[in-house]
Amino acid sequence: MKKIIIIASFLVSVVTTAQTNYDEGMQKAFELWGNNPTEASNLFERIANAEPDNWLPLYYAAQINIINSFGEKNEEKLSGQLKKAQDLINDATAISKDNPEIFVLQALLHTAWVAYDGATYGMTLSGKVVELYTKAEMIAPENPRVVYCKAEWNIGGARYFGQDTKPFCKDLERSLELFTNFKPETPFSPNWGKDRVAMLLESCK
Repeated sequence: MKKIIIIASFLVSVVTTAQTNYDEGMQKAFELWGNNPTEASNLFERIANAEPDNWLPLYYAAQINIINSFGEKNEEKLSGQLKKAQDLINDATAISKDNPEIFVLQALLHTAWVAYDGATYGMTLSGKVVELYTKAEMIAPENPRVVYCKAEWNIGGARYFGQDTKPFCKDLERSLELFTNFKPETPFSPNWGKDRVAMLLESCK
């Protein structure tokens, strides 16, 4: 369900009228994502090769691998997906340093490992996740994805330790408000998460 919501959010947010080869390629990759994420990821990588100064195709190729890793039970396959995602994130970071969107993506990659095996990876990666969200929040406190993803991480931690999740509902509410006025920098800039926030807020009632 989480995968479907994120993909749908992307497709709604992308401009449908393509004007350049880049626009056409990005639009095609988003269209492929729902039914063939592997091919979509490959297309994003090809676009990245043609656009060496653009971090967005690398970001989305990495995100596909991260999203697909949630729920994966085969550690070898999981490791391959997340290693590829990490390489793509590293390349994106080299183009766009101190980018809060990339910090969030890196945090989600670590979260995928924690979700796979909390006992093994929770101790080593939880601190890194918190640090990434802290950095992202310092740079972009009004970015709704920063607020929402940090809140969802905190909710997950509270549930794991049997603690009350209600204190983090206000952060989800703030995120939803921020989404209302959020305007992506470009037609293909990240604009996902609003539907997921609305779903999470249902558990706050």
